[in-house]
Amino acid sequence: MNTISAPEGDSVISQILAAYVLPGTVADVARHGKGHINDTFCVVCKTPEGGTARFILQRLSQAAFPHPEEVMENFVGITSYLRREILAEGGDPLRETLSLVKTGDGADFVTDAEGRAWRLMPFIENAECYQSATPELFAASGRAFGRFQYMLRDYPARTLHETIPHFHDTESRFEQFLAALEADKLNRAEGVSPEIQFILRRKADCGVALRALREGKLPLRVTHNDTKLNNILIDRDTHEGICIIDLDTTMPGLAINDFGDSIRFGANHCMEDEQDLTKVNFDISLYEVFTRGFLEGARGSLTSAELEYLPWGARLMTLECGIRFLTDYLDGDHYFHVSHPRQNLDRARTQLKLVKDMEEQFDAMGAVVAKYAK
Repeated sequence: MNTISAPEGDSVISQILAAYVLPGTVADVARHGKGHINDTFCVVCKTPEGGTARFILQRLSQAAFPHPEEVMENFVGITSYLRREILAEGGDPLRETLSLVKTGDGADFVTDAEGRAWRLMPFIENAECYQSATPELFAASGRAFGRFQYMLRDYPARTLHETIPHFHDTESRFEQFLAALEADKLNRAEGVSPEIQFILRRKADCGVALRALREGKLPLRVTHNDTKLNNILIDRDTHEGICIIDLDTTMPGLAINDFGDSIRFGANHCMEDEQDLTKVNFDISLYEVFTRGFLEGARGSLTSAELEYLPWGARLMTLECGIRFLTDYLDGDHYFHVSHPRQNLDRARTQLKLVKDMEEQFDAMGAVVAKYAK
């Protein structure tokens, strides 16, 4: 770690970049991407030869990650391991995994005068993130996240820091929901009785995955924990997922949750806060497209129990998200940003509708896994 203190009048970013040995002069710094947690910038350098070199500069969110040194220790361990695996397969680690630019004194990140952590990474060219999926892109994302599991199959997951404790602990999320329901700070519970009862009836479901972990049925894995399409860089020429990004939530977890969160996000055609629930439907054809890709990418590295529980992963991650939205609605909308007072309720209702659809098609979901697990 390298700590800097910006002199009066100089921009913090300029002072951060001064800690690095760059290949030329800084020509431009602009905000980059659509992330909501960290602040991300694209840095353009003009080289002495007349060319350009681009970098990604990120400031880690202090609110989300109060222990940046743990986040960065995970980051370095995972990307170093991936780099070795990629090289062993004859791949290009500069395109297929994130990497850090070290500071002039060899540090992995810089801390500014306010204690905020910054890191610099090479820009991966000729690739982009997508916000919505075609079936082809969804299949590609499945292959990419499945490959992520395969490449890290032997990484010692327990050595990773838990950067956000209990993040995908559905049992804990249920308890938080009960607490918000009992407090009912804004007297909102009376108006959402159907949603409350829907969740209460699924108390036992909330423990399915964690019970399987405790009983030794499911192994602890290295998991990304935010497996949305927009966390994959897609090659513009091949349209394949080449690099998983946003590794800050990577920590010990369950592979079925990474699978399930992708399904929750991508196997439907609705907005997250769609108010017309007739438009909210689980699309099992998209589920099949992703499942095929995920299992291709995983290359047989999942256990038979993990394969059996994959549909549960989709169902539980969707239920957990619905619980979190309704909890925040009851609690006064403190966690998720809202643009109107009922937005978290609308979000919860879409997730719970998807859960209902998955329950009705659960056998078919299992059959899809069996079809491609052979």
